Amino acid sequence: MEKAPSAEPEKPAADAPKPYSVGTAAAEKPKSEWRDLGSFLLKLALIVFIVRSFVFSPFSIPSESMLPRLLIGDYLFITKWNYGYSKHSLPWSLPLIPGRIFGGTPERGDVVVFKAPPGNDTDWIKRVIGLPGDTVQMVNGQLILNGKAVPKDRIAQFVLPISPNFQRCQPQFQNVDADGNAVCSIPRFRETLPNGKTYEVLDQGTLPKDNTGIYNVPAGHVFLMGDNRDNSTDSRFSHADGGIEFVPLENLEGKAVVSFWSTDGSASWILPWTWFTAARWNRLGEGF
Repeated sequence: MEKAPSAEPEKPAADAPKPYSVGTAAAEKPKSEWRDLGSFLLKLALIVFIVRSFVFSPFSIPSESMLPRLLIGDYLFITKWNYGYSKHSLPWSLPLIPGRIFGGTPERGDVVVFKAPPGNDTDWIKRVIGLPGDTVQMVNGQLILNGKAVPKDRIAQFVLPISPNFQRCQPQFQNVDADGNAVCSIPRFRETLPNGKTYEVLDQGTLPKDNTGIYNVPAGHVFLMGDNRDNSTDSRFSHADGGIEFVPLENLEGKAVVSFWSTDGSASWILPWTWFTAARWNRLGEGF
């Protein structure tokens, strides 16, 4: 009686997966979602830090010193590379940049954001009037630059509605518009600097700083003024009077370039539709 041929064991297919052998390969570690989130947030914070420090940064207007160009509730972007970099270019003025690198001098008429002397701990915004070596003086409200009067031409009144973001209107300028809304109507002028830069200023009357001595701008500094000449504490004022005197170039953080949002202050966070009714749409996209 013949024996049945023994069955040969089947050979595994060439592409069949090899059995996992415990001890020959380490078990794959499970991914940590918290670790991934932390890594993402850290990278995001680093990118934001670099962009805000060296490229551009947002800034909101806290006062009326730059009327009529800038209103409380305006938001704008400043570019950071125009005048070089110092520690004041960094958030919280972190002392990571010694002195000033890639330095540049602004042009007369530039609107700049800077750390305000003497504390150097708050951001202000003003217009550059005097450069190193210039002389600046005010005579009866007329700007005198290097001994010559800067042309100042009367133009139409500046009319601004009374709103939560603008309520301090002197009695002589209070008025109503055609719709019966309360407005403030202030005398407005156009100044033209020697380099051809033009801008508008407000003159609310004869005040002490409408007449000053001669300011000699020292090397490495600039003389800054607000466009709302009678409501701006600027380089005309000493530190003792709350002013900024001459501002070091290393204090300049950037140049104002464009407005990207503006609100009259009447919006409520819990009423989303008021975010749009409070917006001053006609001010968006305005350059400097």
